[in-house]
Amino acid sequence: MKKYFLFLLFPLLLVSCKDKNEAEAAIAGVDVGEVKIVRFDDVFYNSKPEDLPKLKQAYPFFFPQNFPDSIWVSNMNDPFMRQLKEETDKVFPNMNALQDDMHSLFQHMKYYFPDTNVPEVFTIISDDENQRAVYSPEVVAIPINLYLGKDNKLYDGLPSYQVQTFEPNQIVPDVVSSFATNYIAVPKDRTFLSIITYFGKELYLKDLLIPNTTDAAKMGYTEEQEAWAEENESEIWRYFVENKVLFDTNAKLADRFVNPAPFSKFYLELDNESPGRLGVWIGWQIVRSYMENNKDVTLQQLLETDAKTIFDNSKYKPKK
Repeated sequence: MKKYFLFLLFPLLLVSCKDKNEAEAAIAGVDVGEVKIVRFDDVFYNSKPEDLPKLKQAYPFFFPQNFPDSIWVSNMNDPFMRQLKEETDKVFPNMNALQDDMHSLFQHMKYYFPDTNVPEVFTIISDDENQRAVYSPEVVAIPINLYLGKDNKLYDGLPSYQVQTFEPNQIVPDVVSSFATNYIAVPKDRTFLSIITYFGKELYLKDLLIPNTTDAAKMGYTEEQEAWAEENESEIWRYFVENKVLFDTNAKLADRFVNPAPFSKFYLELDNESPGRLGVWIGWQIVRSYMENNKDVTLQQLLETDAKTIFDNSKYKPKK
């Protein structure tokens, strides 16, 4: 029976691979012009206080009017900010690789969202470790000092689960996360299923927009954490079903299984072995299953479809 099943499955896999290859070939031909990354961090930290009027005129989006000039002068001279800049220059002596990645990303965005504007891309230095790369139709701002590698000395004292996302390979996934907020509506109800499906849609967008990125990097996981999620998928799902959490609106579920954390909170012995955000990971698998089993559904339709409809039609069933 297993051989017969595999015989039936093989042609489907071939068709799926063919569709993906055809899409990628078409995407490679999408014209987004030349993508340049402006090192605003260079511009700013190589300037003097007397240069501020010119900087504010050239880059008004980086100088909110409600901030006095003294703030910017202080940043220019701040020893810690200078140290951030120096360390950033060591890790990113040039932007060649990132420029190629952003060019590919914009091609994918244009293919799946033809009306997308190709924004200018800027690197900045930020002292806010919670502010990741931000996408807007006009500007992509990348706080480049937050992607220096988890072992960088400047991150000493920060939680390890947070620092593991401070890798260079998280820049483009973070841009996609920000981009996704323009297209995925926040769910009207606050059920656990709606929340994890929302993030599942975001991750499915990453499947399409950055297909060469690993699943681990899309989640902000290590490879070991991704492997743990895959190996324990059926057990995670069984817990959610048996404890009837899918349609629960308890806000604590987000802290346990959605928000960044060192581990997920099943209140079991395995908690310390688990990665955080496993609810998000399951939401991703549900969305993937829905799209695999509903070939006629477009990406735009998926993004507009409510969580219960997606779940009911996903045929999601973890492998044992």
